[in-house]
Amino acid sequence: MVQRLLAPGEIEALDHNAIPRLLLPQPRSLFTARAARLRQLAKNEIKGIPVGETLRGYLLLMAALVDAQAAVAHALPAETFALPDAADIDVSLEHNMPPLPVSGARPPSWRAVFDALLDQLDTLADGQPQIAAVLAELRGLESAQLEGCADAVLAELTDSVHPLHAPFVAAALQVMWTMRAGQLDAQRVQPLVTNTLCPVCGAHPVASVIRIGGQSQGYRYLQCSCCASEWHMVRVKCSCCEHTSRIAYQSLEPADANSAPENTSKANDPSKVARAETCEDCRTYRKIFNQEHDYNVEPLADDLASLALDLLVGELGYARASGNPLLWFNAE
Repeated sequence: MVQRLLAPGEIEALDHNAIPRLLLPQPRSLFTARAARLRQLAKNEIKGIPVGETLRGYLLLMAALVDAQAAVAHALPAETFALPDAADIDVSLEHNMPPLPVSGARPPSWRAVFDALLDQLDTLADGQPQIAAVLAELRGLESAQLEGCADAVLAELTDSVHPLHAPFVAAALQVMWTMRAGQLDAQRVQPLVTNTLCPVCGAHPVASVIRIGGQSQGYRYLQCSCCASEWHMVRVKCSCCEHTSRIAYQSLEPADANSAPENTSKANDPSKVARAETCEDCRTYRKIFNQEHDYNVEPLADDLASLALDLLVGELGYARASGNPLLWFNAE
């Protein structure tokens, strides 16, 4: 039997109760799996995401940081990650606003997460003076400086934050928001007016991923850069401007039809593990990772490791739609 592929408009017309609109994170396993994936990538073991020697050390450093995230998520008491008052969540949901917004006041307990994360990294600093210096600088930040850094990280203001400080601050914020997002009721969280922002916290996606298994089989999800929630967006649609007419795909591995519309006729195709989805209308791109071609894809880790793809697409004149919280550049 031949299956007919549905066009984006037909997919949108389907009963959305049958499509899991929102996949909330499972932080107890998320960070552990992400760290393992980063180490695989650092060893250049993933077909379709070649990693050079210059990036390997950074991936291993970030794997250690993600290990620390996992340890903090397990170690800190549950009240550290308490949700807002139920009444406040109800108001947000009634008005199609994110229940855990990254804008506005942060829970003061995020500072306990930050301190615990630095403590977990102390062993990593042994014998590595550069890491020790960065951790000392982070511990030396005054309260206003640290909060300003967190503001800049959440707003993706790359020129307003120290590029060596930002990944560690971002990692603490990720633990805070991911742990809280995992406690929500996915059925109650409503899509935002724009589907290009996370319905849980309002942050930008880091990348998109095509999932397999269960009700999510074959559907594309955007993964939040902050809370790791994933929300459904139809395939062959720009995740920045939401146009559908001039979408193309670029990959590092050769393919028979690299810029053709999506098809899944060939499993385990390295050229389709990691691709950049480019849009001619807004001239941006965001990477898309395909679990149908590599079961263990991890959007944030794979995005971090595929800098060669960023360089390729940047040379073609496309701008990255949003950044990766574990890698920061400033104007210099």
